[in-house]
Amino acid sequence: MDALITMPKRFKLFSGSVNRDLAEQIAVELGVDLGNVKIEKFANGEIYARYLESVRGCDVFIVQSVAGEHINDALMELLIMIDAAKRASARTISAVVSHYGYARQERKAASREPITARLVADMLTAAGATNMITVDLHQDAIQGFFDIPVNHMTALDIFVDYFQNKGWDPAEVCVVSPDVGRAKAAKKFQTKLDSDIAIMHKDRPRHNQSEITALIGDVTDKICIINDDMIDTAGSLCAAADTLIAKGAREVYACATHGLFSGPAYDRLTNSHIKEVVVTNAVPVPLERQSGQIRVVSVAPLFAKTIQRVFEYGSVAALFE
Repeated sequence: MDALITMPKRFKLFSGSVNRDLAEQIAVELGVDLGNVKIEKFANGEIYARYLESVRGCDVFIVQSVAGEHINDALMELLIMIDAAKRASARTISAVVSHYGYARQERKAASREPITARLVADMLTAAGATNMITVDLHQDAIQGFFDIPVNHMTALDIFVDYFQNKGWDPAEVCVVSPDVGRAKAAKKFQTKLDSDIAIMHKDRPRHNQSEITALIGDVTDKICIINDDMIDTAGSLCAAADTLIAKGAREVYACATHGLFSGPAYDRLTNSHIKEVVVTNAVPVPLERQSGQIRVVSVAPLFAKTIQRVFEYGSVAALFE
């Protein structure tokens, strides 16, 4: 007997309040309009969210960056939007998290410490997320904290294209890993650029402070590109640039997927040896800062292609092959 009712899949894209510009760019890439959602705060600071259109039976995608001065509000807003979509009978709910906050605490480096990367994963799942889309997690292993599918993208090819367009001779270029943990990603970057590679060793004598203790590789008269997943206060990055110049590097560039730029970051970068800092719009960067030394490239096309593949049950891995 033929079915009396056929239910075509329906797609809805919504944005949290932290990175609406990125969400709008993703919507343009997908050829859709952003959904209508009301986000407000009560007088005591509690967050309120209500979808102003039906999401019943829809595949809902919520774009949010868990970052910024009010990072805890950003996380709570995302959880509340997921919960609201679940209670409004959305068919699936994909958390499109352009920056995964609390990812730096992904293991216990000392006794009596939390593992906040796992905690956030549990919270997203408990809220009702059925799928996770993100880019350049602090550690790949964070994917294992989720009991739902994780589509983990990388902005590496975006940076490769950016620096290849400089027209440099690959023999003059050296990709630099700021620490041993980033060496694998630096190796991939170096292979795509067909350049040399160097690896730094970094110690953290105190919380939120680091110092470069060793450099493996020859950077003499090289154009060095420091590649990292995020730039927070820029202390480590500027110290790495100082070391490279002291070792004979000709110029120093830096690239990172997540430009957090907290506290003294902008001043430190202005007074550093770094000629150019390239970040993505996974974390919003104020427009007045997007000139001269700091350049912003967009990850909207990458997110849009991934969202389309997820919605259509296509291969996300094929985007990177």
